[in-house]
Amino acid sequence: MRPLEDKIAVVAGATRGAGRGIACSLGEAGATVYCTGRSVRGKPATDNRSETIEETAEMVTARGGIGIHAQTDHTVESEVKSLFERVRNEQGRLDILVNDVWGGDALTEFGKTFWQASLDKGRLMLERAVFSHIITSHYAAPLLIETGPGLIVEITDGDSFTYRGNIFYDLAKTSVIRLAFAMARELRKRKVTSVAVTPGFLRSEAMLDHFGVTEANWREGAQKDPNFLASETPFYVGRAVAALASDPDVFTKTGRVFSSWDLANEYGFTDIDGRHPMWSNHFEEQYGKRVKKCDEAFYDYWFDAPDAIELLFPDWP
Repeated sequence: MRPLEDKIAVVAGATRGAGRGIACSLGEAGATVYCTGRSVRGKPATDNRSETIEETAEMVTARGGIGIHAQTDHTVESEVKSLFERVRNEQGRLDILVNDVWGGDALTEFGKTFWQASLDKGRLMLERAVFSHIITSHYAAPLLIETGPGLIVEITDGDSFTYRGNIFYDLAKTSVIRLAFAMARELRKRKVTSVAVTPGFLRSEAMLDHFGVTEANWREGAQKDPNFLASETPFYVGRAVAALASDPDVFTKTGRVFSSWDLANEYGFTDIDGRHPMWSNHFEEQYGKRVKKCDEAFYDYWFDAPDAIELLFPDWP
């Protein structure tokens, strides 16, 4: 079954990691996927990483979709505007936007307090990991609205308001959850869904390299960190996004944040190795504590209750 056949998607930040897994999973479901990022063959944008958007597009096609690479720096407004003009000209529609632009690995300073951390690195992280998402959604939204029921997915880290180990990293990952909520508010009368999705312990290309393993022998990474046994491939969160995009009732979820493992429970998919990693369960079993998730009642209240702006300006969109 190919539920996303004839659907057009843009995965912003599809070079590697979650973005690549999401692009491939959308392709697996039949979608045409524009795979965007800065790294192209012969000109990688990230030191010590060889992955490119051409490779991702080829992987999308190999899995049954149509992969199209489009070199884009999502912090550059003119490039983002040109990207969606191209999508409009070539496809005439847009059904799915995934914001996975990150670019903050070399900027994160775990272990440093906010008065010790580099302000320059922090400012650049927020530009890359938050403002790039706003720029991208700004230019994608009109085409999503014109097309009809559509979906915006913000990729984050964690489905709770717990501290994430560094002030700028914490702000970036929490901010995109709030972006999903804010966009849901403004899009709610246009039937475009906006959600945030988090993977668990992501077994990305960079993480495999960090542990000195490959996907074939990844379990050996547990010798360095036992938590690695609860990790998931990028295709797990990819299948989560594909499941959301295939759900005709996805609008009931708008404004919220979801995890790959909870969506796997709901929609019945597994990781590509047949496993069903449950990061929250692992964390509770390992450390004896359950991280409290973003309260759904909070979202229910703030999504359904009138805002002051609506009371002051009844014609607010």
